[in-house]
Amino acid sequence: MAGIKVNEERCKGCGLCVGACPKQILALSKDRINAKGYHPVEMIDKDKCTGCTSCAIMCPDVVITVER
Repeated sequence: MAGIKVNEERCKGCGLCVGACPKQILALSKDRINAKGYHPVEMIDKDKCTGCTSCAIMCPDVVITVER
């Protein structure tokens, strides 16, 4: 099953990965804030992830790792 891992402490919550996801299954967390004060990205529906890597390619800080 495909999925992603996010280095939440390095994520600056820019949202570029959210817009790049073709399945629209990423969102900025409403509950968590990292040490830098940003809301990191999170996957909201793991079952729909295809492992396409669009989110990881779009991330300017390389905080997303795609697992297949």
